[in-house]
Amino acid sequence: MDRREFLALTSMGTAATLLPAPQESPSKSGALKKAVLISMLPKELSYYDRFKLAVDVGFEAVEAQTIYDPKEADAIKEASERARLRIHSVMNMGHWENPLSSADGAVVERSLKQVETSLRNAKLWGADTVLLVPAVVNPKTTYQEAYARSQPQIKRLIPLAQELGVVIAVEEVWNKFLLSPLEFARYVDEFNSPWVKAYFDVGNVVLYGYPQDWIRALGRRIVKFHLKDFKSETKQFVPLREGSIDWPEVRRAIGEIGYHGYLTVELPAGDEAYLREVSRRVDKIYAGE
Repeated sequence: MDRREFLALTSMGTAATLLPAPQESPSKSGALKKAVLISMLPKELSYYDRFKLAVDVGFEAVEAQTIYDPKEADAIKEASERARLRIHSVMNMGHWENPLSSADGAVVERSLKQVETSLRNAKLWGADTVLLVPAVVNPKTTYQEAYARSQPQIKRLIPLAQELGVVIAVEEVWNKFLLSPLEFARYVDEFNSPWVKAYFDVGNVVLYGYPQDWIRALGRRIVKFHLKDFKSETKQFVPLREGSIDWPEVRRAIGEIGYHGYLTVELPAGDEAYLREVSRRVDKIYAGE
């Protein structure tokens, strides 16, 4: 992709094609499900005790992270089954250190192997999604290069994703990439595959946008959500419902796009009392408060 092609790709002339098709607007009481990131649970506990605690404080599922040791992966599966806590998604690990957008072929190959492991973890655990940071813009990788390099690599992963029945969900993070909802939508659409979708983090866009706007623009491309809050004045992440996010409007937007799946809290770890409070605050968000 040369500079002219890239500029054409990002021109506003094609923006209209990115808007989601008209959709029905389900009621605000749609079936949203609460999930917790595994790193929020006390690490000193066994996997079973961590998962049982998650259930006890009100969560319905957990988002796990890439595990390379097969024995540990099997132990996680057993613990989730015993605790009756679903593992609904897997956060791929290693895409920061080994980005798919790297100019180094060895780095890219390591990254692909890591995503493949995440996909196989997901299949083993019964998860339907793997979260992927698609590219990293840095002094060595331009924005255009990140875009042009990452897409072909993700396309290489689609056959395995389809074989395993696991969606690759790219997320907008602080990687200086996919900085608008229209571009995020375009990036996903260009795969033209049901196996590549969007993972939307509500807190990550507050520095340069409004979560409800992104949600409406991305529409049903979104297969999963991360929940966290951010305070614009201090430029810091804060407890849920204590930041700058208009949560009632975010909840309304989620309903408008017809989303009924899991939303995973991504916050610091804590004890049982802390996790109960987080769960309570998520309930208020779901209620539109």
